[in-house]
Amino acid sequence: MTSMTAAGSKLAISAGSPATQDVAGASALAYTSIGQVEQLGAFGATTEVVNFQPLDGPLQKYKGPNNSGAIQPQLAHDDDDAGQTLLRTAADDKTSKLYWFRITFPNGARRFFGGRVFGYPENIGAANSMLMANPSIEISTDVLKAPAA
Repeated sequence: MTSMTAAGSKLAISAGSPATQDVAGASALAYTSIGQVEQLGAFGATTEVVNFQPLDGPLQKYKGPNNSGAIQPQLAHDDDDAGQTLLRTAADDKTSKLYWFRITFPNGARRFFGGRVFGYPENIGAANSMLMANPSIEISTDVLKAPAA
């Protein structure tokens, strides 16, 4: 395993739905790149802890359901960026439509997942900062992993 920096990572969105929910199906979709992404953050499955405390005995812990998490990318807001426009459309969508996302690592490895965008708040900082957006994307499928080609 070779370590790498995040520089060159890319985020893209698709309004389409894959024919199959696997790497082949997700790879076949047409994606629109989301520009000006500064940071994506952590994502991926975690298992919830289910606790049971019997009256006589130690606390017992069990594995509960998986949660693939969420991402809240930080990006420089750009009205002319097609990917950001589709991201805003997804945030305004009241139908709970599942959008598909592709993250591409610098080495070419990819991650695919379906998610819903729960907001696209804009962040106005100080005079010496960029006008940013911080969309909230809740991952609603397993994260599909494709190695570098």
